[in-house]
Amino acid sequence: MTDTTPWRPASGPPAGAGPTRVPGTPDFAAGPAGGPDPGRPPGEPAGPAARDRVRRQGPPGRTGDPEAAAEPRSVRVAARGAAEPAVGPAAGPSGPAAGPAGPARYAGGAARGVRTATRRAAAAAPPRTPSSPGGNAPAPLGRFLAKAAAVTAGLTAAGAVFGLVRDQTIAHLFGAGPDSDAFLIAWTLPEMASTLLIEDAMALLMVPAFSHALARRAAGRAGLTRKEARAQDPVRMLVAATLPRLAVLLAAVASVLIVAAPLVVAVLAPGLPDPGLAVQCTRLTALTVLSFGIAGYFSAALRAHRSFVPPAAIYVSYNVGIIGTMLALHALWGVRAAAAGVAVGGLLMVLVQLPAFIRNVGFGPARAKRAPRSRRDRDRPTLIAFGLIAPVIFFAVFRQSQVLVERFLAASLPSGAISHLNYAQKVAQMPMVLSLMICTVTFPVVAQAMAAGEREKARRRVEQDLALASLAVLMGTALVIGYAPQIIQVLFERGAFTHEDTLATASVMRVYGFGLLGHCLVGALSRPFFSTARPTWFPALAMGAGLLVNIVAGAFAVGWWGTYGIAAANAAGISTTAVLLLTGLGSRMVAIQVRRVAVSIGRLAVAAVAAGGTGWIAGPMIPDPTVSAALGCLLVPAMFGATGMAIRALEVTALPGQIAQFSSQLTQRFRNVR
Repeated sequence: MTDTTPWRPASGPPAGAGPTRVPGTPDFAAGPAGGPDPGRPPGEPAGPAARDRVRRQGPPGRTGDPEAAAEPRSVRVAARGAAEPAVGPAAGPSGPAAGPAGPARYAGGAARGVRTATRRAAAAAPPRTPSSPGGNAPAPLGRFLAKAAAVTAGLTAAGAVFGLVRDQTIAHLFGAGPDSDAFLIAWTLPEMASTLLIEDAMALLMVPAFSHALARRAAGRAGLTRKEARAQDPVRMLVAATLPRLAVLLAAVASVLIVAAPLVVAVLAPGLPDPGLAVQCTRLTALTVLSFGIAGYFSAALRAHRSFVPPAAIYVSYNVGIIGTMLALHALWGVRAAAAGVAVGGLLMVLVQLPAFIRNVGFGPARAKRAPRSRRDRDRPTLIAFGLIAPVIFFAVFRQSQVLVERFLAASLPSGAISHLNYAQKVAQMPMVLSLMICTVTFPVVAQAMAAGEREKARRRVEQDLALASLAVLMGTALVIGYAPQIIQVLFERGAFTHEDTLATASVMRVYGFGLLGHCLVGALSRPFFSTARPTWFPALAMGAGLLVNIVAGAFAVGWWGTYGIAAANAAGISTTAVLLLTGLGSRMVAIQVRRVAVSIGRLAVAAVAAGGTGWIAGPMIPDPTVSAALGCLLVPAMFGATGMAIRALEVTALPGQIAQFSSQLTQRFRNVR
């Protein structure tokens, strides 16, 4: 099982990534062990606290500089934009908590370019003072990012709600049968395309490229007229050098997929009873290769320019397009309306960002071609840049490939099997998503500690994150397993989705539940591996090993247990990856105490078994599924806590203090950036 497109869109920074940290920028300018950073301009404070102190008091012994007020505003804004970090991209329509942004720091030579361009911009600009309009006190970047994060979170939640409504609409209109199976096979293309073209590869490649171009723009604008600056704008040159080629390449790939749709369906689902319908749906969803690629390009460019709202809104528009098209055309086209809705949603992803892209970035002007070829291509992403982020891409692709394995194996089963797996997966992943929010918030703390060489601090933070995430996901697992029939009935049992579909989906979801801890640990443990300057291949290799276990176990079990065997193989594969990452983290990255962590997780698992068993027995006692599920949300946590206290699980006994500490850290973090 993996976290795919439906409910948790990953617009905004990938899960756990935080800002794209480019060495040499003031916000992350502390050198090793707190020493000076050669990339920081002279006189620039090294951290948020120092900058805040300068803003309040002003540097001692400095007087106002009348020349600073005369500095062109465009130079001041451009220089400040180059010196401050751009927030990294995200993770996915619902991809796993999307790929981390650490490797992006050095992709395409962006780090060296930002350091050089920042120094040049500082040298070209007149001295600043607090009394001048462009004084030494920086712009309130932290406050801006806090507001942007809040807006992004709100739009992400809205996209998740619309994703749930979309899945409920599909279940209501088409149920769990051959039509929905055909659509889900066709939906595999957008799921894979989103991982590569929106969440990981495109974002990790283009955000550093645009950041580099912005730095060069800031360094080269001093003394130029507006017309000259526009003609020599590195950002527009980058767009002119990359966007047309990208559009042509993606259009060619989409055309090939449309023509080769019968072969694609035969590879993805060789045993599908009615491949013709799946082929028609695949030809419609193949259009998302082009639209997702352009949308991902726009998102990367806008985030580099610190425009976060349009990229965060792409999955709201995507899901609205699917829902609206299905409701309008399902009577005429059947399930093809859902595939057409995917194509329409992909187009809306581009259109919702187009005005902001034109306003903030613009398209490469024709006169940019007069520049020497070496200058036009200077910022173009290279194979070297791709090589630096390749471990992240392979990790994400291997994780997403679990969906391919499931649908490939389920294609030979009776109609509805693929749909039951899909609906069960979407609901079962919710505890994992909620638990990984903890690691998403605290990941910058781990990354900063690793960068500063504070290994002990990083170790404590990682161990605390693992404990809290495990506690959250296991409590959610107990609820999912104990009240699976009631949850599925409340969410989906209406229209074409029958009671038999509810029972089949609930049974599969209970099997999926045994792999939720593994999925949570993989998401939490992969972040420290990607927090260093250069990514390591170990997570990708561990994910590949888990995928191999999934394939072999699934091929063996599907003949005996059908969908239950597929779900069990998924749990076995992801648990294998989790064990490899847990043991590898302690020996390669952060020296966590693996034995102690394993014992703590084991105690929490005992509490989850007791709570889940209680819910399994108590759930059917209340006939109304809504009331039963609501009471289960109270009974399961209470039983989990009581059992944890009885067996002295430290994570349960210390939970109140940890929650207070976590809230204090969040409060302090936002207080520092104001």
